[in-house]
Parts: sequence; C-alpha cells; structure tokens
Amino acid sequence: MAFTLRNLGLTVALAAAASAALAQEAQIAFGELDQDTTLPVEVSSETLSVNNADGTALFSGGVVVTQGEMKLAAAEVRVKYTPEKNEIEELIASGGVVVTNLGDAAEAKEAVYTIDSGQIVMTGDVLLTQGPSVMAGQKLTINLKDGTGLMEGRVTTTFVPGGN
Repeated sequence: MAFTLRNLGLTVALAAAASAALAQEAQIAFGELDQDTTLPVEVSSETLSVNNADGTALFSGGVVVTQGEMKLAAAEVRVKYTPEKNEIEELIASGGVVVTNLGDAAEAKEAVYTIDSGQIVMTGDVLLTQGPSVMAGQKLTINLKDGTGLMEGRVTTTFVPGGN
C-alpha cells in the first residue's frame, strides 16, 4: 500500500508540475493553412511618411496590411526595409494590433512581423480567438509558414467542448 501511495503522490506532483508549465506556455495552431510569405504585401493607411536616411516608412491611421489570407490591422505600422532598400524586412505594428488568418484572430498591443522568417511576435495583453475558444497571455509567436503558434506568459484558456 505504501508503494501505491508513493506512486500516487509522485503522479500528482508530476501532474501539478506539468499544469504549472502549461499555464506559462501553450502550443497552438493558427489559421488552418500554411501562409506563403513570398506573396505581395499590400498596405493601406491614412498617411505615409518615408525616411530614406534610416530605410523606414511609417504608415499611420487605420493601417491594414494584407498578405494572402493574412490581415494585420493597427493604428501605426513602421516598415523596415533591407539594407539594399528593395525588400521589406520587418513590419512593426502598434496601437490595437489585430492579426486575422481565416477564422482565427489575435489581438495585442504590439506586433513585429519578420517577413523572411514568416514569424509574427505579438506582445502585451494578447488575446487569441479560435471559433468559440479563447486564449490569453503576454506573448504570442505565430509561424505563418507552418500555421503554428506559441502562447507564453501566464496563459489562460477557455475551451468550448463539443461541436455542432
């Protein structure tokens, strides 16, 4: 009996440790597709200012960035170009950032989209909605090339079981 109770205690301890780890980090799927990060990037906004000295452009006022099925909306998006200034290297979004891809949507205070790697890192009160399920945390890293994501920082999740 002591052996069984010790095993049960170990099992409970391991389950508690696993639960604590899951509360800090969660793997997710995002967008149900592999995004082609070589597709053209279209940006629309109220204003645009270009700084040739540092190779950036600043879009502000109702900014919407579209690439294939992925859309990013924010108050402001700074575009950083490659040193050759012929390709976009990064998009740095701030002010109520929303990224949507098919039925999934993620909101945050800020986001950085690195075009070449196909990675979007969203930070600050991140909220991910996938159908009726919701997940919140402090950092969400989305890999558009394989449609996966990683939520970190005191992750909370609400799952809606079953389906129609």
